[in-house]
Amino acid sequence: MNIYLIIGSIVWFYVLSLFKRAKLTAFFFIWGSVGLFFILIFFSSPYWSWLWTHNITLLMGWLSSLTKVGRAIPKYNIISIFNSYEPVNMTIDYECSGIIETLAFVCLVSFFPIFDRYQKLFFSLLGAGWIFLANVLRLYLIILLVHFGGGSYFYLAHSIIGRIIFYILAIVLYYNVFTSSQLAQSLYSSWHRLIQRTRNLKGH
Repeated sequence: MNIYLIIGSIVWFYVLSLFKRAKLTAFFFIWGSVGLFFILIFFSSPYWSWLWTHNITLLMGWLSSLTKVGRAIPKYNIISIFNSYEPVNMTIDYECSGIIETLAFVCLVSFFPIFDRYQKLFFSLLGAGWIFLANVLRLYLIILLVHFGGGSYFYLAHSIIGRIIFYILAIVLYYNVFTSSQLAQSLYSSWHRLIQRTRNLKGH
């Protein structure tokens, strides 16, 4: 393990404990979420990030094959997109996997002072699922645009249209979770009631 990571983690945890004892909630939230993000980013490479990108590649390959717009090359994390001119290869790399956005969201939720630990777990899972599906939608839209429009559409689809749609969906998630909206609380209440009913049934 990297000695700098060990030292940094110790310093991070110590300063975090100081903020907690001093009841500096804002500093605790910022320091905690940012520090945890960098720690998780370090641990996500290379194994976790490879697994994430590989699974995304397999899913996108399955969708592409199902609709006959492309196929996956899992060994290299590549989606070969069919079109009228020539195949266009799209590499599913670290940035395309959505792992950065997922870790950032989970870290923010983990230190968000309004939520209790059950709400943090619920919204972390909900957010991770939402970001995953948003990323799948973004990548599939890129594949469709290149399939019907050709390779010349790749930059427009990947760098502009796809990113705009992905970040709009991310903003919707952040707005509904971190403003403690009625929708978010309703989802959590429904989930909590479901858990309680499951426990009651097991008790009987």
